[in-house]
Amino acid sequence: MDLNWFVLYTTSRAEKKVAQRLQDQGLEVFLPIVEELRQWSDRKKKVQKALFNGYLFVKTSKPNLWQCLQTPGAVKFVHFNGEHATVREEEIKMIKRILETGVAVETDNSEIEPGEKVKIIGGALEGMSGECINKGNKDYFIIRIPGINQNLVVNIPRKFLEVI
Repeated sequence: MDLNWFVLYTTSRAEKKVAQRLQDQGLEVFLPIVEELRQWSDRKKKVQKALFNGYLFVKTSKPNLWQCLQTPGAVKFVHFNGEHATVREEEIKMIKRILETGVAVETDNSEIEPGEKVKIIGGALEGMSGECINKGNKDYFIIRIPGINQNLVVNIPRKFLEVI
């Protein structure tokens, strides 16, 4: 049976609950989480939130998709051109690695102009390849996640980037 990472869209702010319910059914689930410092009038608090709002990744087979949708909070699987969107294992590993390093990461769904292909030659993300863009006066490293039309944008010092 062919297992792929499918992209599941959930109801608003239900990503963690849906991920837990799917794991309880024995499925492999990946929910990228980032910590954010939130400011209230009386205090500051670190909160954990989904990196991709309303999305999580489920490793399953096509015949099992319907079963996943029976999970409370699951809305639909993302489609592109009439096909279920899938994300490659390498992209999942790349997202995990970026999150493990704790580098500041933001998501971006704008159509970013393709930049130079670069490889990271130093630091926590050494060995990854992607694209370099210039935003403002800083260099950013982009990893495209076509399955959900998102880009991960990480600020990387220029000295750690090598054009390939």
